Amino acid sequence: MTYLRYAPGIEKPAADEQKTIDGIIAGMTQQSETVERREHHAVRASHAKSSACVTGELTIATGLPPELAQGLFATPGTHPIAVRFAQGPGETLGDRVSTHRGMSIKVFDVPGEKLPGHAVDTQDFVLATGTTFPSGTAAGFLRDGTVIGKSTGLPEGVKSAVSSTMRNLNKALHAFGTESALADFFGHPYSHPLADSYFSQAPVRFGDYVAKLGAVPANESQRALSEWRLDPHQDEDGFRHATVAFFRDHEVVFELRAQLWADAERQPIEDASVDWPVSVSPYRTVATLRLPRQDAYSPDRVRYFDEVMTFRPAHSLAAHQPLGSVMRARLQVYRALSDFRHRENGVAAEDSAGIDRIPA
Repeated sequence: MTYLRYAPGIEKPAADEQKTIDGIIAGMTQQSETVERREHHAVRASHAKSSACVTGELTIATGLPPELAQGLFATPGTHPIAVRFAQGPGETLGDRVSTHRGMSIKVFDVPGEKLPGHAVDTQDFVLATGTTFPSGTAAGFLRDGTVIGKSTGLPEGVKSAVSSTMRNLNKALHAFGTESALADFFGHPYSHPLADSYFSQAPVRFGDYVAKLGAVPANESQRALSEWRLDPHQDEDGFRHATVAFFRDHEVVFELRAQLWADAERQPIEDASVDWPVSVSPYRTVATLRLPRQDAYSPDRVRYFDEVMTFRPAHSLAAHQPLGSVMRARLQVYRALSDFRHRENGVAAEDSAGIDRIPA
């Protein structure tokens, strides 16, 4: 198969993109202010409620073919990692509001040229459930973010009803062999967080190439969770309790996979709402994440992950530069909202340089 090469000209920003990004930052900051007034604390503007805060290792496979042996993955070996699993909303809600989820990965001991403003030897991958980002572009991000922002002040029961409606919509669509990414974004199944797969949703540079990334459960104990479903009426923090309990007794393994860019028409760079067909380019394993048995929610570690630590697409090697409209927005939006959160809480943000910074 022939894969398309990265070149700066593959990105095509809209003429008014900066104005759109400024609008996203203003809207999401206002949303964060609303949540802060209610919770008396500033939380992440997305993925606020963590389910597990863990450490482990990323092992880069040996013998990768040249198109996969790129950037971080060019040199076989093992790196320490920190991983934060979290629920989607930018507020602390009960788990009956089951929306999309996040898996943020920080890889340590990563030498090489970094993006401007990133000064330590780390590489972040910020992943979420769903292979696409429903908003598609920065303009769509602003549109959908405006709707979410207006709904932030609504009672939790209303948000639960919306989540339930979206979940039932996808159940109906599954009968016809399809589903809605937007419905899953707002109404993800009550599945176990460690049985889910997580994706970059938008593309990144992959050395000489371009790829979307995915993390897929890779051991039998996780696969055995495929039929597990939370009863939120029994436990409003059930995703956390189930994840922490699993880590107490089991190792967790994910395969990190890359889906290379091969068709500019069917795999657009600028519209993250378009699913890249696996028939055009499959996801191929480049590394393995191993997260050993551990206390996944110790108080000191959770405080460090939730209050101090930052995970951003901008924490990246130049070889893995985020690409496309949504990613260009994220480069600025994540920083602005992190600055707001840390400033409001009186906490110094830290772009953690080493695994030794993380409490046990």
